[in-house]
Parts: sequence; structure tokens; C-alpha cells
Amino acid sequence: EELRDFCLQLPAASEGMPFGPTTLVFKVANKVFLLVGLDQDDDLCFNVKCDPEYAIALREQYEHTVLPGYHMNKKSWITLKLDGSVEDDEIYRLIDYSYLLSKKK
Repeated sequence: EELRDFCLQLPAASEGMPFGPTTLVFKVANKVFLLVGLDQDDDLCFNVKCDPEYAIALREQYEHTVLPGYHMNKKSWITLKLDGSVEDDEIYRLIDYSYLLSKKK
């Protein structure tokens, strides 16, 4: 719920389930900026858009927590695993960054 609330407080953000009942998708200007599976049993994971070079740096810094985007373009998307190793401020910053990248398109 905290993730959902954060995403929906961003200007003009909307949510939907275009890929079925187990994937919640957040969009801005009709562009996806975050996807999260609702059927997860382990640590919560979600996908966000990211600059390709920045994505590489993040994967090197957080090799077990930031992964290539699951079922997404591996260069432009990352999967962020919330296992406690990435600070909340960094998580929110990555969501904001994804939102801004999507909004620009």
C-alpha cells in the first residue's frame, strides 16, 4: 500500500491492470513508470525505468538487489528487490526518476 500511495501522489499518475489481475501498472502521460506483481511471496520486487548507464552502475552497487528488468527491456528497466539493503530514500528517488523519464517521453 505504501508503494501504491507514493506512486499515486505523483502528479497525473494513474494505476491500472492492463496485463491481468496480478500486475499493477502505474503510468504518467499514458507511459508506464512502475510495474509490480501482486502475487509475490518473498521480498517485494518491482520494475522501474532507468537510464541504461545509471542502471549498470546501480546493478554494480546493489548486485543482489537491483537486477535487469524482469520481462522488460534489460537496458532501460531495472527490477528493484526490497530486501532492506537499499534505503527508502533511494527507492523513492528511483521511482521519481522513472516517473520523470516516462513523463518526458
